[in-house]
Amino acid sequence: MGVLIRAEDMPPGRRHAAWLDIVCDALGPLDCRIDPDAPLRGEIGAGTLGSVGVGRVRTPTPHSVHRTPGQIRQGSQELYRVVLALSGEPVLEQDGRSTRLAPGRLALYDFARPYRLAYTSTVDLAVFSLPRDALALPRDALARLTAVPIATDDGAGALAAPLLRRVTLDLETYRPDSAARLSGVVMDLLTTVIAERAERTAALPDETRARTLLMRVDAFIEERLGDPGLDPAAVAAAHHVSLRQLHRLFEPRNTTVAAWIRHRRLERCRRDLADPSLSGVPVSGVAARWGLPGAAHFSRLFRQAYGMPPAEYRRARLPR
Repeated sequence: MGVLIRAEDMPPGRRHAAWLDIVCDALGPLDCRIDPDAPLRGEIGAGTLGSVGVGRVRTPTPHSVHRTPGQIRQGSQELYRVVLALSGEPVLEQDGRSTRLAPGRLALYDFARPYRLAYTSTVDLAVFSLPRDALALPRDALARLTAVPIATDDGAGALAAPLLRRVTLDLETYRPDSAARLSGVVMDLLTTVIAERAERTAALPDETRARTLLMRVDAFIEERLGDPGLDPAAVAAAHHVSLRQLHRLFEPRNTTVAAWIRHRRLERCRRDLADPSLSGVPVSGVAARWGLPGAAHFSRLFRQAYGMPPAEYRRARLPR
């Protein structure tokens, strides 16, 4: 993510004007209101992830940004924006609603209608700009969700919040092909998060629902790799789908659910075997930690996957 302005790098007499220019030109047009006597500190960054715009604002200086009717009449981009509070508690107002976002929470707003976003204390927030047509949901449903807090402790929100945080922090490191794929993932997740909040998941395209379900399944599997009872039946039951539906999700990967679980367990074992801090844990202990009890069985699987027994792999990777 490129830094558009770092207030501390500007001469004190120019900071307010430069900050207002960046907010208006790069993130707006917007009306930015700051007490001229308040010491201005902070940083604004921006970048893109495929068709998704990503902005970040960090500042301890109280102020607010406004999208006014006059600015909208001058011409308005057809965008929705989703704000994620990384820290602090920004206040979003639109359509007669107001919400103070707790850290980790999301909220939606329509860039083509008036709104106010205020920071009354230190904030670090990410803003994702989405083309209007990219959110495959009815406009009336979206209009009822502006400035409504969206929880991120369950459902698709629990997947979206950590991913959006990671994207914000790592944006500059992605190669173009990775960014294009991630853009689709972000769009699917945000569409599903908003649909769940609006109780309109039935309106989602089948492809979006399938991709989001696969992301949930992946997260479920990753969290439970150490459970020897993790198998396709357990995964299907947890997600209220049939085994047939579950196996269909994995067809694009040219693998089965059981093979994917085994692959992820072996990858975790391989990581631990190369970790010096775990050198005192027996190979069998490493295997059992990731749901693969039975030394002979684990050794055979590991050799098939990586071309050597696990003990030999460990000796080759650890410093003497």
